[in-house]
Amino acid sequence: MTEWVTEQGIGETREVLFEGDHVLAARLRWPGELTAGSIHDAKLTSKASGKNRGKVTLSGGQEALVDHLPRAATEGLSGKVRITRSPIAERGRLKLAQARWINGDATQETGAPTSKPMRAFDTGQWEEVWHAASSGSIAFSGGEILCAVTPGMTVIDIDGDLPPRELALAAVPAIAKALIWFDLGGNIGIDFPTLEAKADRRAVDEALAKALLEWPHERTAMNGFGFVQIVARLEGPSLLHRFATSRTGMCARYAVRVAERTEGTGPVLLLTVHPALKAKLKPEWVEELSKRTGRQVRIETNPALALEAPSAQIMQA
Repeated sequence: MTEWVTEQGIGETREVLFEGDHVLAARLRWPGELTAGSIHDAKLTSKASGKNRGKVTLSGGQEALVDHLPRAATEGLSGKVRITRSPIAERGRLKLAQARWINGDATQETGAPTSKPMRAFDTGQWEEVWHAASSGSIAFSGGEILCAVTPGMTVIDIDGDLPPRELALAAVPAIAKALIWFDLGGNIGIDFPTLEAKADRRAVDEALAKALLEWPHERTAMNGFGFVQIVARLEGPSLLHRFATSRTGMCARYAVRVAERTEGTGPVLLLTVHPALKAKLKPEWVEELSKRTGRQVRIETNPALALEAPSAQIMQA
């Protein structure tokens, strides 16, 4: 039986799809974000000439691109929109949220299956996904896949010492895992080893089709250079996007999670982080951490620590 479970963290909400104790998929939400499926009051601020699309300002002040506008819509029109894709930060720019103009009664969507709240995931379950996304890599027997975010697409490269056909086939399960673990969508390119024989390319195509059977997408067949393109619904930033555009923010939230889960006896919780993270630890996060743990929180820095490797301990004073 599969089940979505939510861990309400400090500064973020984590969602994991479990099958027993096995993690099938993961996703991440940050407070205040526009999420796919949410409905907002909006005012049309501009409309493309002769088109049914334009730009709206939401009641919270955010801007979004909108489509499915009424034919007679003019600037200043008020109504409601449903977010279809969250804003996505990229290097040097922010891609505005996308929305659809809606009329009449509308139901709020969650953007995910019904999720059961949970105090905390078992040790290692979220960490495995988080560290894989942080490094952008997943190892498999004989090699590893390397994932990178670009403005145009997410690219997955395959590296290893197996013969090309065996390497490509061995990488397929790791690719399928990365697509779902990292909550990937949009344009995705997979750079397999070059396979000269059509039969070898067909074998990889069939293996990939089987591995992604229950994941909604469209896909090209492998070309003569080993490249496969996938297009999947994009509703918001993937874990890879978040690390690419806000690594310190991701690591600061992870540090708070590490501190919250630290066990021991004593009135003081000492969290030690890389200096770059200290400024990212919002006062309200520290206050909430103190409430949840029932301890005084002390923050120290150590430049020898990696951003991704905070440490925490319980002290007497």
